[in-house]
Amino acid sequence: MIDSPDAVYLIIPAMKELGMSWTEIKQTPRYEVMGLIGALRQHEVLHAYDGYTEKDIGDMAKDRPEIRSSYNQSKQLKEKYLSASGKKKKITSFHNVMSSR
Repeated sequence: MIDSPDAVYLIIPAMKELGMSWTEIKQTPRYEVMGLIGALRQHEVLHAYDGYTEKDIGDMAKDRPEIRSSYNQSKQLKEKYLSASGKKKKITSFHNVMSSR
C-alpha cells in the first residue's frame, strides 16, 4: 500500500471526484491538478449548507456546535465570491446610489 500524501490528497480525489483517468492525471501538470482539487474543495465548502435555513443550522448546532463555525465559514466564502463576481455590490454612500442610476 502506498503511504504517499500525493495518492491520498491528489490522485484519488482527481480520479474519484473529478472523474479523471490515470492517463489524464499523468498528462496534466501537477499545479493544474492541485488547482482543480483546491477548487473542488472550495466548491464543497461553498455549497455545503445549500437548502438549510438559519433555524435548521441552529437546531443542528445544539448537538454539534462545530456546525455553526462551518456554516459561518461557508457564508463568508459566499459573500466573498458574490462581491468578487460583481453580483453583490457594496453601496457605501447615498452619492454612490444616485450615481449608479
